[in-house]
Amino acid sequence: MTGRTSILAAVGAALLFGASTPFAKQLTGDVSPVLLAGLMYLGSGIGLWTARIVRNRGFAASGLAEKEWPWLLGAIASGGVLGPLLLMMGLTHTSAADASLLLNLEAVLTALLAWVVFRENADRRIVLGMMFIVAGGLLLAWWQQSGAGQSSALGSFAVAGACLCWAVDNNLTRKVSASDAMFIAGTKGLVAGITNLVLALTLGAALPAWPRMVEAMSVGLAGYGISLVLFVVALRGLGSARTGAYFSTAPFIGAVIAIVGFHEPTSLMFWLAAMLMGAGVWLHLTERHEHTHMHEPLEHTHRHAHDEHHQHQHDFPWDGSEPHAHPHRHAPVTHRHAHFPDVHHQHSH
Repeated sequence: MTGRTSILAAVGAALLFGASTPFAKQLTGDVSPVLLAGLMYLGSGIGLWTARIVRNRGFAASGLAEKEWPWLLGAIASGGVLGPLLLMMGLTHTSAADASLLLNLEAVLTALLAWVVFRENADRRIVLGMMFIVAGGLLLAWWQQSGAGQSSALGSFAVAGACLCWAVDNNLTRKVSASDAMFIAGTKGLVAGITNLVLALTLGAALPAWPRMVEAMSVGLAGYGISLVLFVVALRGLGSARTGAYFSTAPFIGAVIAIVGFHEPTSLMFWLAAMLMGAGVWLHLTERHEHTHMHEPLEHTHRHAHDEHHQHQHDFPWDGSEPHAHPHRHAPVTHRHAHFPDVHHQHSH
């Protein structure tokens, strides 16, 4: 997968997720936020699993290696279970304005974990770009939420904890991003959907009429499901920090759709946020990271073509079609070319 394709996937994920926000807002009048989140996640999981069964003409293996299951289970537990629970706890003790500002921590924490814990490379250009994007997100959240209420320390820590859970989720998902993106996103959707539905019903929420449920699940399929598939695809080619940076433009995309489609007002702050985010994305788009590097021996499974990183023989009948997927081994190789911290370039510097 080329860097351009990965960038398009990251932007597509942000576009779908950002677009889901103003549409979801139209559904919040008679549906509780927790129940709405559950229905949207469930629509994502059911839709993606249905599409996967149709694509594979039946149930098919996940494609995950045995050593990858702990990463996926950790991502689901962190992002699909603990994250939503902490967010709901935080929202009961904090204002909407403060919560919106705090949610911008996800991109920052994703990048910090990627750089500090998982040793993903970052140069000044990428760090500066991330700072511009986050600053734009903070301005946008401040503009969208006028009139902050009183927030307790418990509420703020809970929302920040939710952001940390999703940052852990993003980095753990990167570990399995070479596997079937539809399986990963569909499974996470089902678990998160069931968790949020149980939580909502436990808190006394009632299911809305079927038309409302279908609307919510349809928005979830696009904004949480297909968006997450594209996010996983982007993780393969860009790594966690860069994918998180592109994805953090989702609030801006959602605001544009709200302004154009639902005639919401704009302001100087909105255009200033747009300029900051645009500068950050430009810094990332114009990055060129190149140096001599060595690839360690690696065994995994993913769709690939026989490019410079996939020079292997097949021990099974092959009709020459590409791309194709099968378990394969990468021999050690040292070379130099422009690259991202993708699934084949997770080396130290």
